[in-house]
Amino acid sequence: MSTDRPDVRFWFDPVCPFAWLTSQWVRTVAAQRDLDVEWRFISLRLLNKDVDYDAHFPPEYEDGHTAGLRMLRVCAHVRDAHGPDAVARLYPALGTRVFDVDPADYDPTDVAPLVTQALVEVGLPESLVRHLDDEARDEQLQAETDEALALTGKDVGTPILHIAPPQGAAFFGPVISRLPSDEQAAELWDHVVGLATFPGFAELKRSLREKPQLRAFGVTEADAGVEEDWHAGSRRLKK
Repeated sequence: MSTDRPDVRFWFDPVCPFAWLTSQWVRTVAAQRDLDVEWRFISLRLLNKDVDYDAHFPPEYEDGHTAGLRMLRVCAHVRDAHGPDAVARLYPALGTRVFDVDPADYDPTDVAPLVTQALVEVGLPESLVRHLDDEARDEQLQAETDEALALTGKDVGTPILHIAPPQGAAFFGPVISRLPSDEQAAELWDHVVGLATFPGFAELKRSLREKPQLRAFGVTEADAGVEEDWHAGSRRLKK
């Protein structure tokens, strides 16, 4: 994968369920259209570093976002030592262990075993797990988070996509709660890119979302998740 002139840049936090679903859709489209995707980092924990988690979020959010930051530290080391292709392999190995499991099988306060398994699966040194707590990486992750926000504005979350960078359109989303079929994937892509690249387009938004169709959320592929209000891009208790 060449990242000098990628067709798409995709900013992700490994603990965001909507980024995970969108990434799977983008991978399907990339295979169908032979698109070159560069996977970049945006940290929800750093994005919310000035927010009082106890006052603004449900109780599980701080541990969840912190787990994402810790995994991104490892991803940053992987990219520097093994290149962007390694990140492209590692993200799905992490995501399946966060989201394609029963809720009781994922503990955000103890992600070292999960990360070790993911590293081994994609052929990377398991010793890289030691970087989970390398706070020296946070400045780099903050800069990459800021880079994404500079393209979209600040009232956004994850994922962020940049089409045909550097001049192309960048936007938050699309936020999807279910995966399209292989037949629907390219059609959805064309609709999203067509809308986002229309001159003067700014926003199309709703805060009601289905609970993601993921095993970790207890929603099967045969079901639609319960609709919830994710105002401000999350289930924040205060706006």
